[in-house]
Amino acid sequence: MAVPLIQQYRVARYLMTQKLKRVERYPLVLMLEPLFQCNLACSGCGKIDYSDDILSKRLSYEDCIAAVDECGAPMVSIAGGEPLIHKEMPKIVQALIDKKKFIYLCTNALLLEKNIKDYSPSPYLTLSIHLDGNEKRHDHSVCRDGVYKKVVYIIKEAVSKGFRVTVNCTLFQNETAEEVGEFMDTMMTLGVEGVTISPGYSYQHAPQQDVFLKRKGSKELFRRLFKLAKGRKWRFNQSSLYLDFLAGNQTYECTPWGNPTRNIFGWQKPCYLLVDDGYADSFKELIEDTSWEKYGTGKNPKCADCMVHCGYEPTAVNDTFSSPLKALKVFLKGPRTDGPMAPELPMQYEEPILQQPQVKIVAEKKDEQRVA
Repeated sequence: MAVPLIQQYRVARYLMTQKLKRVERYPLVLMLEPLFQCNLACSGCGKIDYSDDILSKRLSYEDCIAAVDECGAPMVSIAGGEPLIHKEMPKIVQALIDKKKFIYLCTNALLLEKNIKDYSPSPYLTLSIHLDGNEKRHDHSVCRDGVYKKVVYIIKEAVSKGFRVTVNCTLFQNETAEEVGEFMDTMMTLGVEGVTISPGYSYQHAPQQDVFLKRKGSKELFRRLFKLAKGRKWRFNQSSLYLDFLAGNQTYECTPWGNPTRNIFGWQKPCYLLVDDGYADSFKELIEDTSWEKYGTGKNPKCADCMVHCGYEPTAVNDTFSSPLKALKVFLKGPRTDGPMAPELPMQYEEPILQQPQVKIVAEKKDEQRVA
């Protein structure tokens, strides 16, 4: 099932309105995190190390609706934590459907079988289900055996009941294109609308730091994956130019305000991936008072290896509006999988590697030579 035409039309109309009004910074998707509590402890998650008093906090129904109204984005991604733990989630979702917002309810699906009766299929509601690859890979990622099989069963149930279902897949170290390709084949047989796929971001608070892909490795992996995609009917829940960016064919700056985050602490600066950079009390304050020029690849070492869709999908969407023929070409032919890669953005800070002892020694010797 393709993304409904009503969603394509209404999102395009929203974007065109912002362009005509010459709005410089506008949101595309609101990242709504009404809680951090989760029923899993995934190795790459940056939310699970909060204290119990923080994990017990919730955004109320009123808080959630106010955030959606204040932000004004046409799409809302409800994440966490595990949002199905939130007792008011069915009420929140229904209110957003009534407002004709397109909702992506992000879930690990373990509570979905029990709670699916509280929701009704709607073109405005998509169940975005977390699966990080095949059975061995996913169960290792979530640090619990048997999760993959249960999630696959629940996906089949949700699809059979008429729900829009997508899969959210994060790629980590040591994955092969062939392995990811087999996963994509399996997802297509399940009948999901599409797969949202991107390299993982190295959360500072993640319990395991050796699982994240570096930028060059991400591009090489996606090139091999897209080469395998030729002739296979894989459906990605992303723009063609974002996929082209993943393959190293576009030089994009991050657009962090495109997917602003509202969570239990406030409006997170600058995006949901950086958890230690402060919060704003309102969306207006977030947009107007955040030092956006300090963030992004080449500008901030925390952003060095990030290629995540929350920052780069809005950039790709803007590029699609600016260069529709380029976007159409990539859509029809797929991302280029060979030849030179697009240049990286120039680095405006000292590389982290300069802090390593062996490099310091070289630098000290050069200083000595200058003195001599």
